[in-house]
Amino acid sequence: MDKEILKSCSCPLDATLAVIGGKYKIDIIYYLFGRTLRYSQLAKLVNATPKMLAEQLKELERDGIINRKLYPVVPPKTEYSLTSLGEKLCPSVIEMYKFGQELYEIEKIKPKCGCSEDLSRLKEILK
Repeated sequence: MDKEILKSCSCPLDATLAVIGGKYKIDIIYYLFGRTLRYSQLAKLVNATPKMLAEQLKELERDGIINRKLYPVVPPKTEYSLTSLGEKLCPSVIEMYKFGQELYEIEKIKPKCGCSEDLSRLKEILK
């Protein structure tokens, strides 16, 4: 994490939001729970432009939330996974998912994402 950003935060909640507050960061963290994905796989899961996805991945890597492994092959192969620090976010992100799911149920709206298929996999990871 950039120490200057951390110093500008007034409390731990601000620091957490500074790390995960990007538009697609929670989605990226969610999809990396318990697995390693290539850039192309993440691009299919996260509804972001290539520029925005690359930017969010760089910030998460800078902040120590994800690992980036680049293989020297043609075409380049890049894989992403959560660091041990990033894995600590899993229970919180699942609770955020459940809260959002409850909001959808109250309003009788069906989510547009494919996250619900992943939820059983995530529950197994957290056991």
